[in-house]
Amino acid sequence: MKTISQVAELTGVSTRTLQYYDEIGLLKPSGFTSSGYRLYDDSALQELQQILFFKELGFKLKEIKELMQSPQFDRTMAFKRQKQLLLLKRNRIDRLIELLSRLEKGEKCVSFKEFDLSEYIEALECFRKKSPDDIIKYWGSVENFNQLVQKLREDESDVAQLAIKHFGSVEKYTQAMKHNMEHFSEIMAHQQKLAADKEELLQRNDAWFLKLTADMQKSPACGEVQDIVREIIDFTQETAFGMELGEGYWDTVIESYSGDVAKEIVDKKYGDGAAEYVARALRCYFYG
Repeated sequence: MKTISQVAELTGVSTRTLQYYDEIGLLKPSGFTSSGYRLYDDSALQELQQILFFKELGFKLKEIKELMQSPQFDRTMAFKRQKQLLLLKRNRIDRLIELLSRLEKGEKCVSFKEFDLSEYIEALECFRKKSPDDIIKYWGSVENFNQLVQKLREDESDVAQLAIKHFGSVEKYTQAMKHNMEHFSEIMAHQQKLAADKEELLQRNDAWFLKLTADMQKSPACGEVQDIVREIIDFTQETAFGMELGEGYWDTVIESYSGDVAKEIVDKKYGDGAAEYVARALRCYFYG
């Protein structure tokens, strides 16, 4: 057991901050000395480590508390996801450092691609000029499309964050969207066909999930269950018809099963615990 002063010295987190974490219920001490001073064991230090990782990634204390106190919180999975996000953050910082190094040497690098969605917005503008018929067909009018572009400009920061979450970087997101625009007519034609076959597709999708959750006593990692998960993933890719989903797509899907709304719907349809079981099966597929 370590005193609050020892923890502060070890971690660099001030005693006042540790006291505040206790006050808001984020990190409770493991016990108290006879004089009433807080004590922390190894388990508490591990929790503090987790909190600091979340803080490094920009999470607010309220969000960290909700995540860590959720019944679905998986410490190992959290570490894996935090590692991914920190690697993405490191890559972005590396690009910024590279740009600063070039500027330091006197190079004239008037580049802002490390910060914004300019390249993507330019691609949309180019698409508007090259494919006005498609824009009118699928958006109703050029004005409606212009409103979409303006909305992206206004929400650029939020869109960039989503791009990084789903695709790993703004650059990868832009490349994926360019691919989608280059094949826009084929993708939309396929999507219209899928819409016409909506009932059949929903039945096929439902059949896979019924099969997946038929016996939730089976280990989500077993070969039989993982074969079903693979079929679900292949089905999703098939219905996407070449549309780039992004490397973070399935992480978002897994996270969604922890939400109250998704849990209520999935558990009601496939049985109690189905949402958690599906999430665990997907984690096993992608992370082993």
